[in-house]
Amino acid sequence: MGYTYATVPTQFVEANGVRFAYRTYGKRGGIPIIYLNHLAANLDNCDPEIMDGFASQHQIISFDYRGIGATSGKQGESIQMMAKDVIAFIHALGYDKVDLLGFSLGGFVSQEILIAEPQLVRKVILAGTGPRGGQGISDVVGLTYKDMLKGYLTFRDPKFYLFFTQTTNGKNAARQFLKRIKERKENRDTNTKISAFRTQLKAIYKWGHEQPADLSLIKQPVFIANGDNDRMVPSPLSYDMEKRLPNVELVIYEDAGHGGIFQNHIDFVKKALAFYAK
Repeated sequence: MGYTYATVPTQFVEANGVRFAYRTYGKRGGIPIIYLNHLAANLDNCDPEIMDGFASQHQIISFDYRGIGATSGKQGESIQMMAKDVIAFIHALGYDKVDLLGFSLGGFVSQEILIAEPQLVRKVILAGTGPRGGQGISDVVGLTYKDMLKGYLTFRDPKFYLFFTQTTNGKNAARQFLKRIKERKENRDTNTKISAFRTQLKAIYKWGHEQPADLSLIKQPVFIANGDNDRMVPSPLSYDMEKRLPNVELVIYEDAGHGGIFQNHIDFVKKALAFYAK
């Protein structure tokens, strides 16, 4: 059956003592892409345009972190614990080699996977993200709460402010993105609990103050993508990672924020597919 992200069923697999909720579809036979999502995101927060774009040429797999959405357990208290969970999840699906696409928090987790089990990963895309110990990463806590309040007062999803610039282009992209993630009408995921959201924020704050990793040890091809005005994970951190990674490509989208890949999803999917195909 030809699924889209709006129709693909949710499945479950046991790994590391956790029952993971996940969705998988697309072109089988090659190396699958594991999509690692952002802070507090459940399965329904994946952009259907990006997921369907990848599914046209690859098997794409999204999932809920421990304690998020329909996945069981208590949210991991560190980025490294989350990485260990994802590694177990990948092995439980029967894969010994994958590609990664990590957005925001997912980019943090992706880097820890590359350090903990490098042989598992062929290529990785790091979008809207930064390195461990990067300047400004820990500030995401205060910024998130501030924009959540702003969203509440203006009757808008906080991602309208957190992910997009407040220019005409940014606002239009925000509306389109928020509409897309509501395309799925049946069998939607479980809402993320406030307690799990707070635990993730604490993990991000801690990771932002930890000793920087030696990114020169990451030999896999890396593709970095971000907007030029990312308020959540400051855009200069993308350039910082570019300097420290030995095998890297970088694209920075103009007039775009944290969700630059969503605002520019057509160009991003094109460039990402070309990167994975090399």
